[in-house]
Amino acid sequence: MTAAALLAYGDTYMPSAHRSKGNKMGTAKARRRHSAVGAGLAALAMAAGLAVAPVYAAEKTKYIALGDSFAAGQGAGPYLDGCYRSENAYSELADEAKAIHLVTNAACSGRTTRDVMNDQLRKLNKSTELVTITAGGNNIGFGDIINYCGVALLGDTPGTACGTATAYATTQIQSGQLYSDLLSKIRSVQTAAPTAKIVVTGYPYLLDPIPAGRTDTAAVFIYQATQLSDLLNGTIAAAATAADKATSGDPKVQYVDVRAAFAGHGALSGDPWINLGTASDAFHPNARGYRAYFTALNQAGAYAVR
Repeated sequence: MTAAALLAYGDTYMPSAHRSKGNKMGTAKARRRHSAVGAGLAALAMAAGLAVAPVYAAEKTKYIALGDSFAAGQGAGPYLDGCYRSENAYSELADEAKAIHLVTNAACSGRTTRDVMNDQLRKLNKSTELVTITAGGNNIGFGDIINYCGVALLGDTPGTACGTATAYATTQIQSGQLYSDLLSKIRSVQTAAPTAKIVVTGYPYLLDPIPAGRTDTAAVFIYQATQLSDLLNGTIAAAATAADKATSGDPKVQYVDVRAAFAGHGALSGDPWINLGTASDAFHPNARGYRAYFTALNQAGAYAVR
């Protein structure tokens, strides 16, 4: 196996496709979402000769997920379409909750914040009550850093392309361009869904941080990846805070940090929640990783809208 194959990030632009509704998993989910409890209670009451009022199911929070591959569910499979949307995505896990109705997961692999604004906001409207977003990693070209610098994990010395990719990411962050892009994205969501609660997530460490002092090529790459991850997450948090301060009253813009939820489960750990291997799933969360995403969001109160 070549270094390029082992470290293929796979978060490339894919043609958008419609969400599949006809597969077996979709049928199973439809069965989960429709309860006959109300009808059953009414029938029992009528059999007992009692007059009863119509029974209505509690209205669920209308939820739409936006973002890139980490919102789509890439890495967990099986996939519904070319956007790598998975039934194991954190938004799909939230849909299993009694109070949440996932209208659609509009996220797609490879998308930047501008792609979210151009292609995904059309799914939002005034009735949307909750929006989650994971995006920003593609803005800084994190996939290129994995591809060109990640060969260090095999003991190889990265070439000049690694330095170019790292310099680009650093410039995007330090110049304020990433912050501006993130803030524009959030404000666009606020305009498209004016009454929705907006939850912006960060990214996990793909490789667990290590103690300082090592000088081998793999360690140098891990230090570099950790620093960029911290800068990326810090910028996302700052943009969410700024957007939240710009609003008056509820609903709020909330940032949820997921790094602690993945602690000890990086791609090189004994119990990885980040894939390490070939093809498109590499350096994306697996099914347990997306469960950790959902748990972090749930514990932070992201899905508590009503």
